[in-house]
Amino acid sequence: MISTVVWGTGNVGRLAIRAVEAHPALKLVAVIVHHPDKIGRDAGRLGGLDHDTGVLATDDIEAVLAARPQAVVYAASGDTRPDDALADITRAIRAGAVVVSPALYPLYDHRGAPPEFRDPVAAAVAEGGGSLFASGVDPGWGNDVLPLLLSGLGSTIDAIRCQEIFDYSTYDQPDSVRYLVGMGQPMDFEPMMLMPSVPTMVWGGQIRMMARALGVELDEIRETVERRALDSTVTTRTMGEFAAGTQGAVRFEVQGIVEGEPRLVIEHITRIHASCAPDWPTPPDGGDGAHRVVIEGRPRIEVTVEATDEGENRSAGGNATAVGRLVGAIDWLVEAGPGLYDALDVPLRPAIGKLGRKKS
Repeated sequence: MISTVVWGTGNVGRLAIRAVEAHPALKLVAVIVHHPDKIGRDAGRLGGLDHDTGVLATDDIEAVLAARPQAVVYAASGDTRPDDALADITRAIRAGAVVVSPALYPLYDHRGAPPEFRDPVAAAVAEGGGSLFASGVDPGWGNDVLPLLLSGLGSTIDAIRCQEIFDYSTYDQPDSVRYLVGMGQPMDFEPMMLMPSVPTMVWGGQIRMMARALGVELDEIRETVERRALDSTVTTRTMGEFAAGTQGAVRFEVQGIVEGEPRLVIEHITRIHASCAPDWPTPPDGGDGAHRVVIEGRPRIEVTVEATDEGENRSAGGNATAVGRLVGAIDWLVEAGPGLYDALDVPLRPAIGKLGRKKS
């Protein structure tokens, strides 16, 4: 059994606890928390399990890493604290652990990552013998392994479009939704996520990986952004009120240009309420969110993935698929040895040993 730590118990971490507990090759040995109210609580309760695990949450990072766990699922946010997240991750790698995490977008494509992200990780790998695989859903499997798998079904490929279409009122991260993305802010407010070059920082690695896998050269990566205001004030179940005239929807593209044409496109259509931008694409079933891949060519292929968890919540479902991808890679990474890995290195494998299995 591979001794595994879950670091962070928020939207991703609580799902990671459940995924580690369910994996036949992994043993949950520690859970690291930051909020004082969580210290001493059983991991099963923090992860939403119906039983205790005997693993009590702690904030003693040094003691946890001193025990030399074989793997760490780093589930703390990196969106608003990238420097801290990078320091935490390199600390775990120097302790010899395989680290899987959705926290640092630039490291999804480590070959194209800025030196300030890649170099500290490479140094930690050389020093401690650990490894890193950073991935998610979008960016993540929704615009790397899934579109590439589907492309293999085509005879000719003209373009690949990966879409995330989501109602962000279901996403339980108010600061990210209101300030990073800008929902509910005046239309002259410039959200960090939409600033020039930031979408490419987040999703450009996925464009580069698709191009690399398909054997094409990119001319450049371009960005487009469109924003819409709410026509009337809306009140959401989980996120509160959003005033008329403030940002209610955003649509942007990160485009991989090949021979002058946008051939590889990652598109986001994000709303805070269904009434905003009704003419933009919506999930096929009219639900709260979906990930879609469209392969233009012969044949034309379109696949939509709708995942739910925690009471039919699609944001939680998306997070759960990202966690499944990461936690499911741990045993492969342990066998593979020290290094930096990306989605083209790490296979997406069948759920061996999990069918019908309930771990107590």
